[in-house]
Amino acid sequence: MILIQRQCELLGLSRASYYYQTQGESAENLALMRVIDEEFMRHPFYGVERMAAYLDRQGWSVNVKRVRRLMRQMGLDAIYPKPKLSQVHPEPQVYPSLLRDLQIVRPNQVWSTDMTYIRLLHGFLYLVAIMDWFSRYVLSWEVSISLETEFCLVALEHALHQTRPEIFNSDQGCQFTSTAFTERLQSAEIAISMDGRGRVDDNIFVERLWRSVKYEKVYLHDWHHVTEAHQGLAEYFGFL
Repeated sequence: MILIQRQCELLGLSRASYYYQTQGESAENLALMRVIDEEFMRHPFYGVERMAAYLDRQGWSVNVKRVRRLMRQMGLDAIYPKPKLSQVHPEPQVYPSLLRDLQIVRPNQVWSTDMTYIRLLHGFLYLVAIMDWFSRYVLSWEVSISLETEFCLVALEHALHQTRPEIFNSDQGCQFTSTAFTERLQSAEIAISMDGRGRVDDNIFVERLWRSVKYEKVYLHDWHHVTEAHQGLAEYFGFL
C-alpha cells in the first residue's frame, strides 16, 4: 500500500488537499449544490429564478438570494450570457475574439480552455482543461480546491510541453486575463483570443466535454477526497 504522503507526491497534491473538505458550507448547501449542478447540466439556460422555482417544486425551501449565492459559488449562470466559472477581474486586459468565421482545418490551430465545478461527497473542487479544437483532444487538465491562477498555469505548461497552438481561446476570467497567464502565451508567440460577452459558442467544445465528464464519470461516483477525484478523472481522460 502506498502511503498517503507518497500518493500526494505522485499526484502533485498536498496532504491538505487529500483531506480537504469544504469549509463554510453546510451539509444542506452541499446537497443543494449537487442538485443544482445536475439540473444545470440538463437545462443550461436556467437562471437563478428558474432554478429556485425548480428547487421549490422538488421540495427544497430556498429563496432566490440563497440560490444566487450558491450558483455564483459554483460559477453557474444562464447560458445567455454563457456559463462562467472564472471570476471577472475588475479591469482586465481583454483581447478580441479571433474565432468569428474562422474555419478550423488543422490540429493546433486553436486551443481553448475553461473551468467547471466538480462535486465531492463533502465538498467540491474545480477542474480546468485545455482542448484542441480540431481533434477535440484534451491536451491537459488540472484540479484545484481554489480558483487561483496557478493551477491554470500548470495545465498550460503541461500542454505547451507537447506542442503549441496558433490561437489560444478562453473566457475573460481573471485567471486567463492575469499577467502571468497572458505573458506565458505571448512568450510562446501564441495569439490570444477571448470570448465576446454573451457569445455562447466560443468555447462550446469544452462545455460539451464538461457534460460528458459529469454524466459519464462524476455523477456515477461519490469521491471523498481530492485524490480520489484526481484518480477518477485521470481514468476518464485516459480513455478519451
